[in-house]
Amino acid sequence: MTQALVPLKDLVQAKTRLAGLLSPSERRALAQVMLEDVLTVLASHPDISGVTLVSSDPSAHMLATQYGARHWPETEMACRGLNAVAARASERLLADGGEPLLLVHADLPMLTAADVSAVLAARESAGLVVGCDRHGKGTNLLCFDAGSMPPFCFGADSCARHVAAARSHGIAVTVLERAGIGLDVDEPADLESLLSQLAGKDDSHTATLMHSTGLGARIGLALASLSPRATPRDRQEVL
Repeated sequence: MTQALVPLKDLVQAKTRLAGLLSPSERRALAQVMLEDVLTVLASHPDISGVTLVSSDPSAHMLATQYGARHWPETEMACRGLNAVAARASERLLADGGEPLLLVHADLPMLTAADVSAVLAARESAGLVVGCDRHGKGTNLLCFDAGSMPPFCFGADSCARHVAAARSHGIAVTVLERAGIGLDVDEPADLESLLSQLAGKDDSHTATLMHSTGLGARIGLALASLSPRATPRDRQEVL
């Protein structure tokens, strides 16, 4: 079994790079439904023993309870910044249970149970699994145990930095590229890709928000002049 960790920023401050397209309330709503989709996948996966949500957002405790997750306020970590918070929470979880840990970003609306299973299968032959974004540069997911926990390098070019850090410590690492892991929503182009992948789907919280409120149609009109993106493909690379 594997435990899961989901760090979450304050939803009020979420997705500021989408401010040109979405109002503050729309950005908060989008961030929340994406989180709910991630929690839904993790909470229902048969190989995930438990989920911990780390956030000081006022609604975090309610959301964690709704999906059977444990909630740790970020203030309990006694540090600031994603890398420091992720490290402190990971150390605490690995010390508590000893089970491997799956660290997942909260803004992966297309994440599926099959993606999680692929990560867990990949970790059987590698100490660290790095799930990269659709550009192959960022890191959206990490899976490791106490002996293969990397120095966290979230930020620019974090995929390469996580790989380099693991290799420098003699840790076997697998880079996993999957459509459901790769799409994190930060930029307008990410919204375009999201709308394309949600077309004809109504089985997620994100799809419901986009289709039932008219938000998706409005975003689609605003993004109509952008060039189409290729559909992501699944790929696994062992380094």
